[in-house]
Amino acid sequence: MEKILDIITEKMQQAFADAGYDAAFGRVTVSNRPDLCEYQCNGALSAAKQYKCAPIKIAQAVVEKLNADDYSLVEAVMPGFINLKLSDHFLQAYLEAMRTAEDFGIVKEGTGKTIVVDYGGPNVAKPLHIGHLRSAIIGESLKRLYKFFGYHTIGDIHLGDWGLQMGLIIAELQERQPDLCYFDESYTGEYPAEAPFTISELEEIYPAASAKKKVDEEFAEKAHTATYELQQGRRGYRAIWQHIMKLSVADMTRIYNSLDVHFESWLGESDADPFIPDMIADFKAKGLAVESEGAWVIPVAEETDKKEVPPCILVKSDGSAIYATTDLATMVQRMRDFKPDKILYVTDKRQALHFEQVFRAARKGGIIPENVELEHLGFGTMNGSDGKPFKTRDGGVMRLEQLIGDMTEFVRAKVVENQIVEDSAVDETTAKIALAALKYGDLSNQPTKDYVFDMDRFAAFEGNTGPYILYTIVRVKSILSRFGAWEHLPIQAPANPCAKDLMLAVTKFGPALESALHSSAPNLICAYIYELAGCVNKFYHETPILKEEDETVKAGHIALIGLAKNVLETSISLLGFSAPEKM
Repeated sequence: MEKILDIITEKMQQAFADAGYDAAFGRVTVSNRPDLCEYQCNGALSAAKQYKCAPIKIAQAVVEKLNADDYSLVEAVMPGFINLKLSDHFLQAYLEAMRTAEDFGIVKEGTGKTIVVDYGGPNVAKPLHIGHLRSAIIGESLKRLYKFFGYHTIGDIHLGDWGLQMGLIIAELQERQPDLCYFDESYTGEYPAEAPFTISELEEIYPAASAKKKVDEEFAEKAHTATYELQQGRRGYRAIWQHIMKLSVADMTRIYNSLDVHFESWLGESDADPFIPDMIADFKAKGLAVESEGAWVIPVAEETDKKEVPPCILVKSDGSAIYATTDLATMVQRMRDFKPDKILYVTDKRQALHFEQVFRAARKGGIIPENVELEHLGFGTMNGSDGKPFKTRDGGVMRLEQLIGDMTEFVRAKVVENQIVEDSAVDETTAKIALAALKYGDLSNQPTKDYVFDMDRFAAFEGNTGPYILYTIVRVKSILSRFGAWEHLPIQAPANPCAKDLMLAVTKFGPALESALHSSAPNLICAYIYELAGCVNKFYHETPILKEEDETVKAGHIALIGLAKNVLETSISLLGFSAPEKM
């Protein structure tokens, strides 16, 4: 259904035309003086120059052409503003249409389109750390938002599973357990079904090997050789790689599930590897790749660049591929398998230049057609109270699982201390509140900006926090349950000013989601539901909802808070969390 601002703009434009003026002057905006009006039009001020007429006269002529039934206030004021307040009837009809429409009448602009959202990006054999938090929850939220707007969405984790870390693990494992059958090139039997290491041992092997590489040239050479032989298909090394993948993916899935983050595609760099030779040959055949100091590069600088954009390196001087090579090959794979209309990358903003180079190379090489959109959303860092990247007390990088656990225990203490729920519901309630605190605390910030992680503030039950939003929803659910069946009650005209404020807030749902979608900014959803929750709570405090003696009026109150509750629950689902039954 149309946004309310579009509807009244169309009516205003028609009034300008009926009054003899260009309809283009009839643009309506949300009022910047809510104490005076809800919407305003300043077009008469601009029209005055063209028509050489006093703006107040133009405004008065336009006002006479508007349908007064649509407004409780419609006036022309000096020097030529047109102020509007919607009528109760207009607002009631709009919200009732919104209540009964599928997904509140949101226009499914993505119907028939496919988007691949590349987020997550962890390396296998390494534990997930806090650096993976923002990619996971921002990417998951945007994927859900695109799906809500009708897109076929594919969340691709894009695993780092094919680089030197694999060779390092193989080389270190061989030094520790040289008699394993995987290292016997003459071995022709079946390899063991179980890995020769646990996930904990695997996570210890990699850093040990990485440290050894820096001081032991011979070991470093062995790791490079193992990487090459793995990629060339050496049977024993492929078996070890499969063990690594199985253990790592299972552990990642467990942790991502605890964040309610899910991927439709678990592909990695290894899946793109088969596309690399033909892709490189194609770049060379087209004359797009040139030799430079033994390497092959793709010049991507443009005359309009205001700063230097270096060439995109396709093949290093030693013949090896790098991240850009893999990312380009991944695009080849995605275009073949998914045929997307858009690919959205959610990574650290420090990779901005890398993606600018890769995007340009992909366009030049014809890998990505012009009608397919490419976007990189670069996010800022999560910092500690000192303004520096968040660290553990001993200065290390905190594991993501530990961060989730710390937030969960912090919230659990509050839940138990305040006896929010009965003992049997403590675990489930705690998990939902902790997830809301963590996700909303991150998502309420503009993605591209750095922010300070503050557990006390994020987990607070008051203020602009996830728990506050959950508390508002739970409060409304309690009222609705005491009332009884309410789902089919129609929206009524606002019974008081607080009711109208709440109704106006509900109408902003569609525009807020559209802005979030088009700006790749989940923080706009957070800002909207914080405003909506404030209106819900004000209405609750100033209106005797269940004590209302007039049953018809009471039903109107219930229908309104029920609609607001549904909008809030839909919004937090898009952000990636849900509300408990009690708080």
